[in-house]
Amino acid sequence: MSLSIDAILAQAMLGLTNGAFYAILSLGLAVIFGLLNIINFAHGAMYMLGAMVALIGYSYLGTWIGFPELQTGFWWALALAPLVVAIFGMIIERTMLKRLYQLDHLYGLLLTFGIALVLQGYFLNYFSTGGTPYPATPSLLKGAVDLGFMYFPTYRLFAIIASLAVCFATWYVIERTKIGALLRAGTENPGLVQAFGVNVPLMVTLTYGFGVALAAFAGVVAAPIYSISPLMGADLIIIVFAVVVIGGMGSIMGAIVTGLSLGMIEGLTKVIYAPAANTVIFLLMVLVLLVRPAGLFGKER
Repeated sequence: MSLSIDAILAQAMLGLTNGAFYAILSLGLAVIFGLLNIINFAHGAMYMLGAMVALIGYSYLGTWIGFPELQTGFWWALALAPLVVAIFGMIIERTMLKRLYQLDHLYGLLLTFGIALVLQGYFLNYFSTGGTPYPATPSLLKGAVDLGFMYFPTYRLFAIIASLAVCFATWYVIERTKIGALLRAGTENPGLVQAFGVNVPLMVTLTYGFGVALAAFAGVVAAPIYSISPLMGADLIIIVFAVVVIGGMGSIMGAIVTGLSLGMIEGLTKVIYAPAANTVIFLLMVLVLLVRPAGLFGKER
């Protein structure tokens, strides 16, 4: 089967959309693991929760509070849903996760896995597993853009650009600013950092809140593209964990680069050999772990 360059580029762009979501979700996982040493299995549920907050704000909130005409559109959801999920995440960290920091990683994994199941079960009582379309795509982002080799949906282009902007802004803050230096130092030696007057427990709480806010941001951006379902995070979290492992656990740049790259590889695989598209990421994970167990960007211990 011969493929034209235009067809390959078009499929790569479509794969890049998925890659942008892989990147921002794996980035949130990398931030939480790299700075707090927590394997956050609830990350997919936070992604779903962000999309659900956007849907509820547009379709149900006004009815619930007695003002049917009140709706939170896409731009308001993009600003408020990550904040709502961040607050929820910080409550979880303060009330549950902080008790597990001195214990084995397995306890944090089991706790966050349980939180994910509770959230999914709660929303399954009210929403269909088949998915609910998000009805508030901004008119500004409708239509398509001529890229020369294809007409690419304007909203998908926005999703890629917005995700990349958030990813690289996060990398810059953590790797190039004083705040990021304090976060990294607090991870390595919290007692010393606290001796300099830094409130390390508050810093840990805010960091966890920021990590889950990244997942919620991805959920809101994904809402107009994919159907909103209580299981949408569960369908994605295994792939995102594979991306994090390939990039290197805790590596910020590894999460970004690997997420984008694997999205495009997955997209191209659908053209070359479609049955392998669902397994190519896991095959690459096995190969990377055999050659470099710490991941492509991870540090050997």
